[in-house]
Amino acid sequence: MTAQATPVLRLESVRKAFGGRPVLRDVDLTVPAHSVTALIGASGSGKSTLIRCANLLEEIDDGAVFLDGEEITDPRADQDAVRRRIGVVFQSYNLFPHLTVLQNVTLAPRRVHRVPRAEAEARALELLDRLGLAARAGEYPDRLSGGQQQRVAIVRALATGPRLLLLDEITAALDPELVGEVLSVVRDLKEQGMTMVISTHEMHFAREVADQVCFLDAGVVLEQGPPAQLFGDPQQERTRRFLRRTTGAGRYSAPG
Repeated sequence: MTAQATPVLRLESVRKAFGGRPVLRDVDLTVPAHSVTALIGASGSGKSTLIRCANLLEEIDDGAVFLDGEEITDPRADQDAVRRRIGVVFQSYNLFPHLTVLQNVTLAPRRVHRVPRAEAEARALELLDRLGLAARAGEYPDRLSGGQQQRVAIVRALATGPRLLLLDEITAALDPELVGEVLSVVRDLKEQGMTMVISTHEMHFAREVADQVCFLDAGVVLEQGPPAQLFGDPQQERTRRFLRRTTGAGRYSAPG
């Protein structure tokens, strides 16, 4: 495999169980650079656990996870260094309520990456402006709407210049009218070439933005492929049943 073809993220035969209950079963996944992979499936299918294992927030039981060809699940790997290369955004915003928007965004670059304050703030303000939040830089999270807080959480993940961005159900806690504004940010990131793995219940959005879609069922990647194939001609009956229940039920509507 050439350096150019090395995927950003690769999972090989990953297994994870909690209390003896298998949650991921021999999961294989390859995420090429500058691509978007959408994880879909019912609640409890393993999507969030896959995200957490990819960022080493959960220790896998078997298999291996690679970042840019390096096995990051090797016990000798520097996990802190790995996490500095991966940005994660969860459905709960996890913003520090006692810090302003700007302070939330610059905390990791300054404390973890040792970026000088002026440089960290300049980068943060550039990102906030790009996401329409520059005017909110001096405000505290409780003064923001849910959609604005989630956009700040995305800016915070981007502020460290991650190689990979993991998004775990980032619209699940939002009111329906706020979903579109957050997903538009993800669409813009795709256009800018950000490599992303997105766990989502928004079927219309997954079909629109993803380069590949993976359907998880009971911890198994039951089916995966380009959106047109998986949504238009799913091969597994379980996939067809899931899509019949959820397609059209998603809250997101494409603008225009």
